[in-house]
Amino acid sequence: MERYWEEERKRVVDAKGDGMKRKELASRIDHTILGPKATREGVRILCEEAVSHGAASACVDPCYAMLAKGFLASSPVKLCVVVGFPSGMATTEAKAFEAQKAIADGADELDMVVNVAALTDRQDNYVRADIAAVCDVAKAAPRPVHVKVILETALLTDEEKERGARIAVEAGANFVKTSTGFGPGGATVEDIALLRQTVGPDIGVKASGGIRDYATAIAMIEAGASRIGASRTVAILEGAED
Repeated sequence: MERYWEEERKRVVDAKGDGMKRKELASRIDHTILGPKATREGVRILCEEAVSHGAASACVDPCYAMLAKGFLASSPVKLCVVVGFPSGMATTEAKAFEAQKAIADGADELDMVVNVAALTDRQDNYVRADIAAVCDVAKAAPRPVHVKVILETALLTDEEKERGARIAVEAGANFVKTSTGFGPGGATVEDIALLRQTVGPDIGVKASGGIRDYATAIAMIEAGASRIGASRTVAILEGAED
């Protein structure tokens, strides 16, 4: 686990602006296909693109975890599976079971959605326990598994973003993440800077939602993002140097 996290930590606050090469940028991207229109063929294409470009991970819905793991099996690209997605309103027990099943199906990373209503209602103990349940499942896995906590920042005030990020770290999360991509808004430079300031240099920050080109991806990295979540990875990488 420690070696895996050391590799990730090297990416934290390591902005190189417009000079970032394509391979390095790709290694920061979770190439993503999620939602009711995701098909088996779409997952196959996504995984092939993730492998050919050297993405950090391929991110899929739980029902496609085993399928995607098969496509990624001979590559270093990690499998990321979402939990409690996209609303975050599942019970804690359901989220923990979903995480356990995803890991059994091959997940290396879990992107779980916070219970936004509980967070905004200041039920901090509930939110902490909800996140910790998934983190505990990840810690018990037979291999390193990281947990990213999606805050859905477009629904939160700055105080709620900061409090949610702190709770996620206290609960054992490895990353905080801005958005599901299914909410009212995506990542902003301001939110990434705020989350980075809140969690410090040793926790990952993932920018997700609305990142469609190279310039936007670089702006997020310069603001403090160590990962980018995107479905338009190929278009983003076209703007980078070889």
